[in-house]
Order: sequence, then C-alpha cells, then structure tokens
Amino acid sequence: MAEKDATSQMLSKKVHSRPDWDTYFLDIVELISRRSTCLRRAVGAGLVRDRRILSTGYNGAPSKLQHCLEIGCLRDLLCVPSGERHELCRGLHAEQNAIIQAAVHGVSTKDSTLYCTNHPCVICAKMIINAGITRIVIQDGYSDKLAADMLSEAGISVEQKEKL
Repeated sequence: MAEKDATSQMLSKKVHSRPDWDTYFLDIVELISRRSTCLRRAVGAGLVRDRRILSTGYNGAPSKLQHCLEIGCLRDLLCVPSGERHELCRGLHAEQNAIIQAAVHGVSTKDSTLYCTNHPCVICAKMIINAGITRIVIQDGYSDKLAADMLSEAGISVEQKEKL
C-alpha cells in the first residue's frame, strides 16, 4: 500500500510540475530554432505579449530564395568570424524574422517580450529598440558588447535564463 501511495505522489508531482512562463516560451523558441537553415548556428525567436505568442522566427534566407543548406555558406567560404560582416550573409536573423512576421500580419510589437535562444546582435538590437520591444529573455549569450550597451541605454531588460 505504501508503494502505491509513493507512486501516486510521484505521478501527482509530475502532473503538477509546470514550467514558469519564461521557461515555457524559451522551450518553444528552442523548438522553432530547429527550422533554421543556417549552417553556423540555429536560432529561434518569438514575440510575446500578455502570455500570448504574437509571432515567431528562425534564422535563414528570405522566402523564395535558396537556403544555405542547399548552396553553402558564403561566410564559411570567406572564413568570416562569428559576429562580423553580417552583410555577407544570405540569411535573416531569427529576431528580424519575428519582427517582420508581425509586420506582415499587422501585429503590433509594442510592449512585447522577445524570447530568443541567443542574445541579439547589434543589428537586431537596433530593430528591437525601434519595434517597441521592452524585455528580452535569452537562453545563451552572444558576444556583442555594443548590442548589450544599446539595449541597456534604451532601457530594455535582458535576462538570461539557465536551461533546466
């Protein structure tokens, strides 16, 4: 009988063990990152307001264009280090795609939270600031001091949440 009670308690704890909202949305953007067509780094992003997903994005080439998975990576071919010469990449960043998808569908990004698998680069940081996004929750860092400084100056909080 005691064994049955212990099993029942374990099942009860599993059923009631729910992730907090930040973990929940980070788990979703991690799944979204699996759609990435970038050969260097798979990134997923989502915009959320009032615990509702507004839009999502992953990094890859624009619609109707060949993906790097199909034609290769120009940045790899030219030995461009990570974080440099973004203009040489065919792809859009996940954060850019999430903002663009919101625009395409007429969804305001004002006062939303960006969930992303990585810290935004400086190009994305500028878009985030002008899109009215007020909070960013990330899983992993990304070494871009200017991006971090600009987000801080704009009053946008960036919180890194450890993966469970």
